[in-house]
Amino acid sequence: MVGVTDPQDRAGQGAGVRFARMLASPLGVLISVPALVVAVGLGILLVGRDATRSTSSQMAHRMLQTHAESVQSDVAFALDQAGPVLERLRSLADPARPELEVLVHIHDLVVGRPGVAFASISFPDGTFRGAYLEPDGKRVAVQESKLTAHGTARDRFAVAGGALSLLRHEIDDYDPRSRSFYRLAETARARVWTAPYTFFHTHETGITCAEPVFDDGGALRAVLTVDFNVGALSQYIARSPLEHARSIVYTRDGTVLAYPAATQPATDKLLRHDDLHDPAFEALLAGGAPTALQLRDLTAGGDGFLAAVAPIGGARAGVAVPLDWYVATLVPTSTLLGPTHKLERSSVIGSAGALAIAVGLAIILAWNMIRMRRAVAQSRAEARTAEARARELGSYRLVAPLGTGGMGEVWRAEHRLLARSAAIKLIRPEALHDPHAVDEIHERFRREAQTLATMRSRHTIAIFDYGVTELGVFYYVMELLDGLDLESLVLRHGPQPAARVIPLLVGACASLAEAHDAGLLHRDIKPPNLFISRAADEVDVVKLLDFGIVQTVNDAPAPVHDRPLAVAGTPRLTQIGAMLGTPGFMAPEQILGMQLDGRADLYALGCCAWWLLTGHEVFPRGDAEAKLLHRHIYEPVPSLAAHMAGWCPPALEAIVTACLAKDVADRPSDARALAAQLRAIEIPDAVAWTAHDAVAWWAAHQPVAPPAPAATGEVQVIMPGRTDQRPVAATSDSAIAQTIAATPHASDRR
Repeated sequence: MVGVTDPQDRAGQGAGVRFARMLASPLGVLISVPALVVAVGLGILLVGRDATRSTSSQMAHRMLQTHAESVQSDVAFALDQAGPVLERLRSLADPARPELEVLVHIHDLVVGRPGVAFASISFPDGTFRGAYLEPDGKRVAVQESKLTAHGTARDRFAVAGGALSLLRHEIDDYDPRSRSFYRLAETARARVWTAPYTFFHTHETGITCAEPVFDDGGALRAVLTVDFNVGALSQYIARSPLEHARSIVYTRDGTVLAYPAATQPATDKLLRHDDLHDPAFEALLAGGAPTALQLRDLTAGGDGFLAAVAPIGGARAGVAVPLDWYVATLVPTSTLLGPTHKLERSSVIGSAGALAIAVGLAIILAWNMIRMRRAVAQSRAEARTAEARARELGSYRLVAPLGTGGMGEVWRAEHRLLARSAAIKLIRPEALHDPHAVDEIHERFRREAQTLATMRSRHTIAIFDYGVTELGVFYYVMELLDGLDLESLVLRHGPQPAARVIPLLVGACASLAEAHDAGLLHRDIKPPNLFISRAADEVDVVKLLDFGIVQTVNDAPAPVHDRPLAVAGTPRLTQIGAMLGTPGFMAPEQILGMQLDGRADLYALGCCAWWLLTGHEVFPRGDAEAKLLHRHIYEPVPSLAAHMAGWCPPALEAIVTACLAKDVADRPSDARALAAQLRAIEIPDAVAWTAHDAVAWWAAHQPVAPPAPAATGEVQVIMPGRTDQRPVAATSDSAIAQTIAATPHASDRR
């Protein structure tokens, strides 16, 4: 049977065959292949353009947000220095204390603190003592002024080697009691921040944190101040990661506090937003003040801008700043999308060329798009990895900074699995400016970690871990102590009773005995390296810190003439090439560069005992450094009992005098023998320091623990070993000097 085909089916089949033949023809191939490739290329181009725009925008947003968070943290860190400085000034607020001692201490407080321009103590009789930054922004000078019948007599001094040299003598009409900061603190009767103001001569913006000090009867004893040059904080906001970006620190009402590109008007008028003639900033102010970090899209003058704005005011140094402060970073949208637009133009030209070289251009275009997307993805992955590594060291997560300096940092940290708190001491590789000293710094850091790891005494700071990250950061992990060092203990609470000092010395002997048994000499025993802490229910637990310059008994000492002297009594990371030790606490044989044994550490411990019992060093600290060393070598030890106000058993005086013997053979034979002699001292019940007394003391002087760091990244900075009774890292590196930006003449602050 013959089948019958529908005429419509035959017509459809014929059209398909004709179309297939047309595509297979040379003309069809010439048209269809380029058209197909161009269509595919255009599709890929459109998809790639959207992906590139999205990725570029996300990366720009992330960079801007990270920069804003960094500036927010840095400026907050600078302002939070007011708390520790005021705490130390409080211990100096006594007009009867010697001028030299007070001015040198205030000088040390101002050195190395970015943004701090002035620290002062004003007394009700008009006497004024303070330290300020010189016009060159590098040196700190001190001054004292007193009211006289002929006006205010003001003396300005330079500080060098713990001594004062007169710069100039002036007569003016300055009276601190008439200044706004004095009246504000006296009226508030509590720590306060002034509103922003302009300095009298430089017209730069400043702000002051003031605190009154009252005696037991409630009468005003002194007013303490810390001045900040807000303009100096521009060093933080000038480091923008994006081209053509600018950062501004301002208040809610539009007062401009820091703006690197602006010129401060030569008047007493604060810089205002309308002085900048910045349309983008005006648009930002119109959007209101944020309560947390925000990213905003702005339009001003026909141009688009992206802004990251975050608050940095609020509670600073334990009291609310009267004006809300904000930091904003503005960047033109054209800067963010410029590379993307350029890429799009190149792609259009490439698509037009695809009509002539269809297949080749399609392959090149596709390959370029794939390579581009891979590069963007890799950059984002590396950025995420770097950010994660920056917050983690080994098994530990960094929580909050405890102290920082030119080379090192100390952080509060937590173990990621055990949730155990610890302190991490690290050296950042970018901070090692001198390539010739890098190996020596790393070796000293490694030696300190290994030395601590071998110690098992409960009176030696415990180390948990040590390592080097993939980014070259050297670090070690140690226990986090709750207490204060013996220097701060005496400066704040005065000489300690002998009954309390004796067990503290016994604890220090236990740590030294273990070190000496291992053939290790500490060589830098001094009050800042002895830490009194609280552990669970135990109090008055002494810990020995900072084994950074430890030496074995077989190490040959360096010649004394090759070792420049360090400033006595200042806890700092021991500088490369510096004398290994602190002049006020060095044994004669250590000063002379002779071979040492454990009895050199016992001499230094005797100096610490003298400090605890009397409140000052064996020989006056005001002496020139060379004279101080000469006295330790040759002069007899003064009478301890004559310098003590309380009970002093003859046995204790004999022990301390023996520790300070010039001849090594006249000292106790070792740390265990010294501890045995101390334990043998009979303490009458009337003067005993009981466990009840110790617990009561800690209850009276231990403040509420600081709050946990906020989610915004703002943290409460605690300088280790320098404030009273705060959780601190066991290190004496907290006063590492920092280089700060130039600020105006600090004598014009008020």
